[in-house]
Amino acid sequence: MYYDVKIDVSSVYELLSSFIIYTTRKWVNNLDVGQEWIDEIESRLSKEERAAFAEASELPFSDYDLLYALILERQPEANAVEFLDELAESTEEALLFKLNSYVLTVNSQDISRLKGYIPLLRIWYERYFREIEQQYEALLFEDAEEKRALFHKMDPGALVEYASAGLVVEPGLPVNKVVLLPSIHFRPINTYCFYESTLVIQYPLDLPELDEEEPPICLLRLTRALASPERLRLLRYIADEPKSIFELAQSLSQSKEYLMHHLMLLRVAGLLRIHLVERDTEKFTIRPDGASELQIFLESYIRL
Repeated sequence: MYYDVKIDVSSVYELLSSFIIYTTRKWVNNLDVGQEWIDEIESRLSKEERAAFAEASELPFSDYDLLYALILERQPEANAVEFLDELAESTEEALLFKLNSYVLTVNSQDISRLKGYIPLLRIWYERYFREIEQQYEALLFEDAEEKRALFHKMDPGALVEYASAGLVVEPGLPVNKVVLLPSIHFRPINTYCFYESTLVIQYPLDLPELDEEEPPICLLRLTRALASPERLRLLRYIADEPKSIFELAQSLSQSKEYLMHHLMLLRVAGLLRIHLVERDTEKFTIRPDGASELQIFLESYIRL
């Protein structure tokens, strides 16, 4: 596999990720933060602020790809406030220049919309993110250093799959660079975005367990995923070779929505390898390390 791997880390990514989850409400049912987190944030916002966030939820989701790309192009040591200040002060021409290497079709209308996010991101920072920024930043940087220590021990493909708990970048994709971003708010799912020649992958980072007497969240995800006969049969079916959602729907006579629900639960438990075959095509197969982790986590918790 001929691509470079980079670990990037910044609290600015986490600012945007948490903003996306609250504003769009995408994936909330599959995220650890859950609906209670949404409700708690709601209570901090005024009626006018809630209306402004609701209005932002109607904007193109692709705007967030552009905002992530701008974070990639930030000043190296910029924190969230400094990034927002720089974004506010940047000219349209400067932002178009930065973004053009990531998204060729970016235009003046896109830049105008991006500028419109700045006031909301400032509100989000003050109402929510400021109080967790330092704690989360320390965890993100610690994990990034652990992953960087593996650069000379693993080839790029193995490192990407290990960090993301199952994403496989297949040969033939037009990717020169893969950027790995540790993420806390998006746990336990990994997300990715294809740019012109760069693939950005956000991989989940769990928070430290506070009570050793309670089952660890990673063990709970595994046992929940395997508690369904449907999901066990699905794992058995994809064990031999990678299959796309279209192939699964045809062979199993199930709807894509039904299958995606079960695949998501298996995915967040670390039981699937997701093969990125094309920019818009995933194929799924079993992740052997995920099955091995079940025994490891179970024996550790019950102290065998």
